[in-house]
Amino acid sequence: MDFTTALDRHLEAVRSRDLDAYMDTVHDEATVILPNGRTVEGSDAIRAFHKGWFEDPDWTMETETTRTVVHQDTAVAVLAVDYRDLDQDGKPYQLRYLLSLVFARTDGNWLLVHDQNTHC
Repeated sequence: MDFTTALDRHLEAVRSRDLDAYMDTVHDEATVILPNGRTVEGSDAIRAFHKGWFEDPDWTMETETTRTVVHQDTAVAVLAVDYRDLDQDGKPYQLRYLLSLVFARTDGNWLLVHDQNTHC
């Protein structure tokens, strides 16, 4: 599978809130860094975090890929994200941020090894 197809598959799993499809794109030793600096490490912790997030019906996330670099068995994608959700009081809010995704080719599959959000 080429990297563009793998990235599309990963992003579609997020948008459709398909936890199993998402985890099929994540390396066992991946790291996710959230905008507040919280770090989630390893596939079990990442699965638990995303299970709760995917169960929340209120959010939407639109992405625009601004850059990709593929070098041998490593690929980086930088995306501009428009995220909309409801806060704990039910009031809507919107975030615009950059999302950096790093993938490694493992046994012919591109797997996420690092995910980091940065507010603009």
